[in-house]
Amino acid sequence: MTDHDSFISGIHPYNALTEQDLSQAIAAFRRIDYDAGCDIYCAGEPLDGLYLIESAEVEVTDRNGALVSMLGRTNSFGERGLMGDGRAATSAKVVTAGAIWLLPASDFHRLMAHSEIYARFFDRRRSLSRRADGADIATLRLSDFITRPPLSVEPSVSITDAARRMCDAGVSSLGITDPAGGLVGLVTTRDMNNCVVAQGRSGLDPVATIMTENPVSLPPGALGSDVLNLMAERRIGHLPVVDAGRFVGMITQTDLTRLQAISGSVLIRDIAQAEDVAAVSRVTARIPDLLVSLVAAHQRHEVTTRLITDIADAATRRLLSLAEARLGPPPAAYLWAACGSQGRQEQTGISDQDNILILANDADPADPYFENLARFVSDGLHACGYVYCPGDMMATNPRWRQTRGVWRDYFTGWIDSPSPEAQMLASVMFDLRAIGGDAALLSGLQAETLQMACKNSIFVAHMISNSLRHQPPLGLLRGIATIRSGQHQGHIDMKMNGVVPVNDLARI
Repeated sequence: MTDHDSFISGIHPYNALTEQDLSQAIAAFRRIDYDAGCDIYCAGEPLDGLYLIESAEVEVTDRNGALVSMLGRTNSFGERGLMGDGRAATSAKVVTAGAIWLLPASDFHRLMAHSEIYARFFDRRRSLSRRADGADIATLRLSDFITRPPLSVEPSVSITDAARRMCDAGVSSLGITDPAGGLVGLVTTRDMNNCVVAQGRSGLDPVATIMTENPVSLPPGALGSDVLNLMAERRIGHLPVVDAGRFVGMITQTDLTRLQAISGSVLIRDIAQAEDVAAVSRVTARIPDLLVSLVAAHQRHEVTTRLITDIADAATRRLLSLAEARLGPPPAAYLWAACGSQGRQEQTGISDQDNILILANDADPADPYFENLARFVSDGLHACGYVYCPGDMMATNPRWRQTRGVWRDYFTGWIDSPSPEAQMLASVMFDLRAIGGDAALLSGLQAETLQMACKNSIFVAHMISNSLRHQPPLGLLRGIATIRSGQHQGHIDMKMNGVVPVNDLARI
């Protein structure tokens, strides 16, 4: 095998291709040496194919010249345009001279159409994230489960070395493959215990002496139901995935359990069935696992934050139900509304709570019922990981627990007299969204407020001025400008310098 062959065949997803597809891909690639400062392509130009970096450093910029990413060895680029209209969506320029391999567009499209693994790697829409939107695990294909290349060794490797590799990788199984990548056996931690530790076998023996030969396997196109049935029938916990004889993945019971447990729909179901605050808290504690799976599956950010916010909404509604069960029916109609990131449906893994209560005009804001309701829900949200708002923007604050008429006066006053505080409060309130209770208490009020704001040029001018106070963390030379001193020196405030400017401009 030449250096050219070993470089390409050692990179994912090429190391997971069938022998025939890999051979054709290697033959199609051609090596190009680039000098520093050379333009590879510019935005809008037809693309020659997919680029794979061997030794150069490449700067990718958008149509406005803003830096998108810096790429190095083993990075690919150009796939976005190839999967679109065939024209470059960005510009690519060589910063450090080196070698870059080019896979012609026709060969790229052939692999995308012929290899599920190759297509899944480059097309991020075809990902494990489909599990997160509530799809039945039994109807998904195994190719949707595989998130990384499987671990394997040749039969001659010693038992000790095989065990060490499993330990280092944190896996419970190991494929035994021939030099061509064909699966010939399987070893699990159970085999290590039963055949080595229990029998006192030498760790120097070949791993082939304890492997399960020719293990049952399934192709990438098999369904999740096939895995479930086979594992139940054979009483096995590990199932290799083999594509045209080549070992391409491993599915375990742990994988299936994790996928089932961290589905957004499952978390919402479990919250709806929770009997107390502690039970709701145990469910929301699983949110980080869901977030990790969504990000690892390259799910779009607006989908990820929407799914995470849906869980916060469900937790809030369940806490409202638990509060009413404890306090009894409310003496008047009310609406629990969220603002901030929950109101915008863009929550992430760590969010504080921002909420208000809008009461019917015939309600008494001083009624202990509503104070107790707000305290129960706010304390419950805090216990579930949605910490108290540092600015006290919560329904527990009497100022934010008022009748619809008072809220209308609030909005009118903020817009007519746009002081810095009024500007801040109005901006937050524009994000209000009904969560639980009578949604009609907000809908007309919010529409009326927005109309008033649109017609007030002074208020809009203050909004524009306020939005310019927060800027992206960019230096004069397009570099990232970090915080210069204090506790967070050398870091970037992604909220104040990233999210806030975007939201301020979006409101305008």
